[in-house]
Amino acid sequence: MRASDGRAERDYLWRLHRQLLLFILGLVAFLLLMAWAERAGLSRGWIGPIFLFLSVMMYAVVGIYGRTTDPEDFYVAGRRIPAMYNGMATAADWMSAASFISLAGALYLQGFAGTPAHPGGFAYVLGWTGGFCLVGLLIAPRLRRMELYTVPDFFAVRYGGRWPRLLAALGAVACSFMYVVAQIYGVGLIASRLTGVQFEIGILLGLGGILLCSFLGGMRAITWTQVTQYVVLVLAFLIPVSWLAYKQLGTPLAPLVYGEQLPKIERLERALIDSPAEQEVRAIHLQRARDYAERLQDPAAALRRERDQLEERIRMLRKQGVDFSLVMVARRELAALPKDEASAREQWSRAMSDALERARPLGGVPRQSQTFDGDPAGTPEEQAAFQASRLNFMALMFCLMIGTASLPHLLTRFYTTPSVADTRRSVAWSLVFIALLYLSTPALAVLVKYEVMEGLVGSSFDQLPHWIAQWGRVDPALISVQDVNGDGLLQFGEIRLGVDMIMLATPELGGLPYVVSGLVAAGGLAAALSTADGLLLTISNALVHDTAPIRGGVVRVSENRVILTKFTLLAVAMLAATVAAFKPAEIILLVAASFSLAAAVFFPGLVLGLFWRGATRRGVVAGMLAGIVVTVGYMLLASPGWRSVWGLPPGGTWWSIHPVSAGIFGVPAGFIAMGLISWWDGRAARRAVVPA
Repeated sequence: MRASDGRAERDYLWRLHRQLLLFILGLVAFLLLMAWAERAGLSRGWIGPIFLFLSVMMYAVVGIYGRTTDPEDFYVAGRRIPAMYNGMATAADWMSAASFISLAGALYLQGFAGTPAHPGGFAYVLGWTGGFCLVGLLIAPRLRRMELYTVPDFFAVRYGGRWPRLLAALGAVACSFMYVVAQIYGVGLIASRLTGVQFEIGILLGLGGILLCSFLGGMRAITWTQVTQYVVLVLAFLIPVSWLAYKQLGTPLAPLVYGEQLPKIERLERALIDSPAEQEVRAIHLQRARDYAERLQDPAAALRRERDQLEERIRMLRKQGVDFSLVMVARRELAALPKDEASAREQWSRAMSDALERARPLGGVPRQSQTFDGDPAGTPEEQAAFQASRLNFMALMFCLMIGTASLPHLLTRFYTTPSVADTRRSVAWSLVFIALLYLSTPALAVLVKYEVMEGLVGSSFDQLPHWIAQWGRVDPALISVQDVNGDGLLQFGEIRLGVDMIMLATPELGGLPYVVSGLVAAGGLAAALSTADGLLLTISNALVHDTAPIRGGVVRVSENRVILTKFTLLAVAMLAATVAAFKPAEIILLVAASFSLAAAVFFPGLVLGLFWRGATRRGVVAGMLAGIVVTVGYMLLASPGWRSVWGLPPGGTWWSIHPVSAGIFGVPAGFIAMGLISWWDGRAARRAVVPA
């Protein structure tokens, strides 16, 4: 019997390997065909929609093929996903829009170690990969042994009662919703750029692909869709970075050779810092910051003065009978003014901070030779800057590492393997597949920085590439250029790149064929869709499955619950799309905030519940509430936007820690509260025991 089972398993694996190989060969053949079509004259207006349509249809076909109403298949893919393929699906689930779209941009704009304003891009790499070590060593194998369906199920079985599971379900909804909004925002960016439609329409186009996978087949369909999405996104990342490395250095092995560009970038940086034109741009930004600071002395009076001046200007233009377009420009400036004093204070404070940042050398982008933005042996200001950079780097890395080991949608992936041993192997495979992308990310940031400094800076504004205006129309926060000093030439300090822009613009910036741009967009779409699928399933499971009562201490699932979960998933997807349409924040900031929240809500209860028999129900409830209150409270009180809305002065941080790393305070608060209450409960229980 065992020999027969082993032979069937080998045949199953061989069939999967063959299907994967055929898919990879088919994808490569499609890319070659599209490259030939572009050379033959196929319009760019067709290439983008073709990539979008075929990507969504390919994932939809896999989702339809994996459709199911069986509860075991819908929630945990029947617990029969081989370790390598579960590792591939986990890598796709993990490498969200933040990893694919934003991580290279964080390294480009923040440097490796960061500044007082930004924690540093390398903290994301270390935190996310280190978190997988915690998952493999502490969490995943032990959860898999319990044969559950969701993370809140663990809290119900381990602690009993209704409140631990309910709080875990609400925590899963909160952190997963923040995360999925970021993914759908990424979908909207890519779909609108590929097709030219409005951002909101782009969101709806991508949402169709998400729903066809997660709605029809749950975890079973999502798993195999994520396997195909991993292949797409890793090829979409490696091809442009390898192409850029070959173009600049004569070899496609970017992770091994990108260091050769660092001395060249350092020389370019020194030349830009000493350039009179760049110094003029910095002086203008500094003067703008002073102007905003003057307005903020009395925002109400400044707002009235600005409005009166613009209204007078419009009257004068009409009186002079000038061209109507000049009148419309003045009207747009009037309409763009803040509506009231509170919004003026918020808008001008943000503009002043931005102007001060851009008044620094290189527009605030850290120098290549710069480790931290400060000198531990320098002036008091430099010492404070050094300490702030170091603290924020460590705090963010901690939150990302602990959050990785706590995210419900990620931990649920390890319920799908056949055994505990397969779960451990699956974590190892995940690290291998993630490393393929993460080892190339620093190389991409360096190569793009060289390309910008060497090829883009110094260009005439009349001859700027078309892609700058095209991406600017999608979202002005992604990229903007302005002739600040009026010399007609693009200076480095006149370029404003968003963190989400670096990867998406790499092919066009490097002069690669537009097919590569389509592939990169398809890869970003795959990264966002793969994560969004798992997150939406986690949210719908939390709202339906995890709020249902448990009878007899056994977790049960049914087809009726599966049907209700599907419709809940549809409603959550529409709500997340609506929120994403407002473009709430950069992708990477939304994702990092969700990690802090997940760490504070789940990590103390998971670790103490798995390794300490004395952890009690009241203890875990107290720990989760303490973690939520401290983390969310710090995010709100230390956020510049919220402080401005409430009329509070700037500041409010503890030890200069950014709000996005609030989990650094929430996790210890959760451990302390849970430990103290559990200890007190244990002490009370021992006292209640009557001696024989």
